[in-house]
Amino acid sequence: MTVPRPAAPLSDAALPGLPNGVLRPTYDRADLVPGIVHVGVGNFHRSHLAVHIDDLLAAGHRGWAICGVGLRPYDRLVHDALASQDGLYSVVTLRPDGGRDVRVVGSIVEHLLAEDDLEAVLDRMAAPSTRILSLTVTEGGYYQRPDRTVDLDHPELRADAATPDAPRTIFGVLVAALARRRERGHGPVTVMSCDNLPGNGAVTREGVIGLAGRVDPALAAWIAEHASFPSAMVDRITPATTDALRAWLRDDAGVVDAWPVPAEPFTQWVLEDDFAAGRPPFEASGAQLVADVAPYELRKLRLLNGGHQAVAHVGRLVGHDVVREALADPDVRRFVTRYLQDEARTTLPPAPGMDPGAYVDTLVDRFANPYVADTLSRLATDASARLPQFVVPVVRARRAAGDRAPLALAVVAAWEAGLVAGGQDGSPPEVPDAAIGAGPWDAGRAAALVRDVLGDLADDAVVQADLAWARAAVRGGAGGLAAAPRD
Repeated sequence: MTVPRPAAPLSDAALPGLPNGVLRPTYDRADLVPGIVHVGVGNFHRSHLAVHIDDLLAAGHRGWAICGVGLRPYDRLVHDALASQDGLYSVVTLRPDGGRDVRVVGSIVEHLLAEDDLEAVLDRMAAPSTRILSLTVTEGGYYQRPDRTVDLDHPELRADAATPDAPRTIFGVLVAALARRRERGHGPVTVMSCDNLPGNGAVTREGVIGLAGRVDPALAAWIAEHASFPSAMVDRITPATTDALRAWLRDDAGVVDAWPVPAEPFTQWVLEDDFAAGRPPFEASGAQLVADVAPYELRKLRLLNGGHQAVAHVGRLVGHDVVREALADPDVRRFVTRYLQDEARTTLPPAPGMDPGAYVDTLVDRFANPYVADTLSRLATDASARLPQFVVPVVRARRAAGDRAPLALAVVAAWEAGLVAGGQDGSPPEVPDAAIGAGPWDAGRAAALVRDVLGDLADDAVVQADLAWARAAVRGGAGGLAAAPRD
């Protein structure tokens, strides 16, 4: 039954009139205090950390509301949407059975744009009530070199070091805010990365303290003593917002929202318990607080990210375009499941509360959710950089243990087959990859790229034999790949 279209867009005043099936804040938003300043209020943040805080505000922890910050020009779109709705927005959970659950989130009480008022941003970050500076700025915002160190000589970071009062990067803004905090005697603070980046806390610390050292060594020393940088593993598939979702919300759910957020039901947050200025009880909202995030992070890299590579390259090999279609193919699903369970899972160290086998079962079901759209070509983009992070380490770990990894190498072979098929006329393959470069493309260049991706493993006789099997097996499609010999 269609819900009549409401007369007004989402706002504090409109909350009481929302349909009964829509969850909404149960707390008084008027007396909330921003204890967290978050940079990068995109869809992932609004489906993840902001939802955790919404739960905690409802439980009475009123000093931990969020002030959002946008550093880039495109952040104005979200800024304008939130400003028109009193900071409210909706999260639409896309269930595998086709059902949709709608929740209005109220944890963001302010949003600032650096290009409009940098002073207001720095003042809010330096305020004594602010105890956590969090960020989701995507991997590119960390300026990492191929060896994963922060490139402090990047032109944008060099510019921030030269003009520290007019920063443009996330590291520059954090350094300026921490300098202001130090000058005003407002005490310690936690800088918490929520980006999908290995060792994100350590990387953030390296970038902030490294840049501060080029501005003022005494400031760098103060930050090292007074700020903490916990690492975190974050996990929730959050697709892009579409006009179709906006229309469904308006016409079927009775919510007029300029920028709703679609998300899968699954969500996870494993967080290093290292906070310099206190924290809300994140565990009460479902987060897992641990002393060492690394094992959980490794699980995600090997299983979720590695699983994405497996379904992307094997799915494309047999003609699929989107993840849900590929996982509906019994042969693709059997290959991906067997790769994750038989090979990738076996390379993971134990950790409290972590069951990699159960995670794989849940993960394959998540990938197969027919209502969470993701394309195989997006997952396959820049595979020459992703495979060495997510799949090749499985080969290395299993060889170090005296085992084989034919299915991991089958992922590599399926990728190679896509490279060759996409460049048969001499033009580059259709899926972008920074390593392809210019010049005529052929099978020889594809094989050379495979060798680069494997590194020294390319000279391992067992790896060579399994790769030869995989190259032959790709001719049989996903079914042939899933029939890899077991140890």
